[in-house]
Amino acid sequence: MRRLEVKSSAGDYQVVVGRGAWRSIKRLKGYSSVLVLTEPALWERWGEKLTAESGLSSLRLITVPTGERSKSLAMAGRVASDLVAAGADRRSLLIAFGGGVVGDLGGFVASTYMRGIHYVQAPTTVLAQVDSAIGGKTAVNVGANKNLVGTFYAPRLVVSDAEVLSSLPLRALQSGLYEALKHAILADAKLFAWMEGKLAKLRPDDTALLENLVARAAAIKVDVVTRDEREASLRRVLNLGHTYGHALEEATGYRRFLHGEAVAWGILMVTRLAEIVQVLDPAVGKRIAQAVKAVGPLPSLRGIREERVLGLLPRDKKAVGGRIHWVLPQHIGSVIVTPDVSPPAVFQAFDEVQNGEWNG
Repeated sequence: MRRLEVKSSAGDYQVVVGRGAWRSIKRLKGYSSVLVLTEPALWERWGEKLTAESGLSSLRLITVPTGERSKSLAMAGRVASDLVAAGADRRSLLIAFGGGVVGDLGGFVASTYMRGIHYVQAPTTVLAQVDSAIGGKTAVNVGANKNLVGTFYAPRLVVSDAEVLSSLPLRALQSGLYEALKHAILADAKLFAWMEGKLAKLRPDDTALLENLVARAAAIKVDVVTRDEREASLRRVLNLGHTYGHALEEATGYRRFLHGEAVAWGILMVTRLAEIVQVLDPAVGKRIAQAVKAVGPLPSLRGIREERVLGLLPRDKKAVGGRIHWVLPQHIGSVIVTPDVSPPAVFQAFDEVQNGEWNG
C-alpha cells in the first residue's frame, strides 16, 4: 500500500493506494452521520466490503443512475434533498463511492451543502483513481458544457483499492488506461516505457499490475496539484488531450465515447498537432500513437462533423478570451503549454486523424 501526501490550502490530505485502502476511513472520527453516494449495481457488488473495511456500521445510502447524465445541477439538487431527508448536518461525512461521475457530483454537493461538509473520495475506476478523484476539482455539466459549474474543494481522504477494479468491464478499464498513459506522456518517461510493454495485455483482474500503475500515475497527479492547486499555470498540463476530447464528447452528446476514449483521440490529435507546429519529433509521435492504439480499439470518428467539433474548441474552460492554451507533447515525459497555434494547424491535425491520413 502506498500513501501520497497532497498539500492543500484547505488542509492536507492523503491518497491511499492499494488493497485494503478502504480501511483508512476508520481513522476519520467525530461525525454526526456518514452517508454514501454511489450507484445501485456498484453498491450491490462492493457495499458489504466497503462497510466492513471502513468500520462504519450505520451508513446511509444515496444512489444515482449510472452515466454522465447524473452529473447535472438537477441531480445535485436531488442529492442535496436526499441529504436533508437523511438528516445530514454540518458535521456529516459524505463518501463518494464510484467513478468520475459520482466523484465529481459528490464533491460538488459536499462543497455546497450547508456551505461545505467533509467528504471522502473512494474511486472505483482506473480513470478516477489516477485522475479525477485527486486534486479537489468538483463539477457538474450544464447542457452540453462539460464541468461548467464546479468548485475547488479538497476531500478529507482519497482511498483507491485496486481490487474493486476487477469488476470493471474491459472497455471501462481501457478508458482509464488512456488517462494513465496521458500522465506518463506529460511527466514520466519510465512509466511510459513500462506501460508500452503491458498495455495490450492488461485485464481488470490484473490487480497487482493495476495497483502499481495506479500508484505511479496517481503520484504524478499529486505532484502537479500540490504545486498548482487552483490551476493557475502548471495544472494546465493535465489537460493534455482534453481540448479535442471534450469537444468530441459534446459533439456526440456524451453517447459515443467514454471519457478516456475521447481523451485518447484527443491525445492522437495533439500529438499530430505538435508534429505540425514542429515541437515534436515524428518518431516520438509514432511511439505515442502506437501506445494509445495498444490499449484497445477506439469508437469510430465516422460521421462527426468537423465544423461542429472545431466550433466547440474555443469554449474549452481553459480558454482565455477565446484563445486556447494547447498542451502539446514535446518529448515523452515533457509537454509545453502554448496559445500560439494557428487555426489551420488545429484543423489539419483533426482532419488527418479523423480520416486516417495520420497513424503516427
